[in-house]
Amino acid sequence: MIYENLYEEVLIKPRQEGADTLKIISGYASPAMASDHLEDLHDKRLNVHISLFIGMCPSDGLSLSNHHGFRSIVDSEVPSFKDRFSCSYIYKTPPVHSKLYVWCKGEQFFKAFIGSANYTQNAFYRQRELLAEIEGNGILEYCRMLEKESVFCNLSEAETLIRVHNDGNYYRQHIHEDKHLHTEIGKNDIKSIKISLLSNRTGEIQSIGGLNWGQRPGREPNQAYIQLSPEIYNGDFFPKAPQCFTVVTDDDRTFICRRAQKDEQGQAIHTPLNNSYIGEYFRNRLGLANGVPVTRQDLERYGRTDVVFYKIDDENYYMDFSV
Repeated sequence: MIYENLYEEVLIKPRQEGADTLKIISGYASPAMASDHLEDLHDKRLNVHISLFIGMCPSDGLSLSNHHGFRSIVDSEVPSFKDRFSCSYIYKTPPVHSKLYVWCKGEQFFKAFIGSANYTQNAFYRQRELLAEIEGNGILEYCRMLEKESVFCNLSEAETLIRVHNDGNYYRQHIHEDKHLHTEIGKNDIKSIKISLLSNRTGEIQSIGGLNWGQRPGREPNQAYIQLSPEIYNGDFFPKAPQCFTVVTDDDRTFICRRAQKDEQGQAIHTPLNNSYIGEYFRNRLGLANGVPVTRQDLERYGRTDVVFYKIDDENYYMDFSV
């Protein structure tokens, strides 16, 4: 029975002992957890292929941000993700609430754990969960049965076989209702912060930093990050590196993000799957061509020089860049 160091004992140690593939059956899961796990395995030089099966889709569906997040990992060309991760949604009823982690060595069963922990950051980092090692009798047959009742997340029919919720609409409504309910008493239950896209020192956009990080020889010109001020990166609004988090934008884009740069706090927000995603996104919102430098005048012409982040929970954030 394991109730301490679940992450190391269940998701890392079996690979160090010789296993090389991991099948995960989890009622709920998050792309932020998958991204963290894959990056950590890569950093530790542990080559593993992970097959994830999400079980509660027949009854609960899946959020659009999670769907886009899992697809972005599966389709990524980043070495830590490429050909190392598959994600499938179980679509046949009844839904599957199991939390099962099955390690194999080649085609042979190696070790398995079952218990209460979903494949999420909350379960492995923040909550008290329990997993126990179990014998292998019938486990691979159980996995094969569920594989036949699932669809890969990056197939077009996935969105017809399960219900995909637009969580951007939900976040917008929830944030609006929260502000309305607490206006008179000056209280806001949803935490939010405003982040300037301009340099604190010059009041301009950095020429080779921030949204223009890639504007230097040898870099992809769309590479970008969102710089955090000291009062923000020294606080606890965003998870500290290396934990990932999901950001849904006001126009329903989804990004897997992480804090990066300098110390362990991480003084900027970037997209580890591809550092160009944020730069491409802002250039598109500003009506600019990909790869061109972004100026303060471009932001002012658009109508704002900052973004507002709303913290939905420790894994999910909403970014407003609307005018």
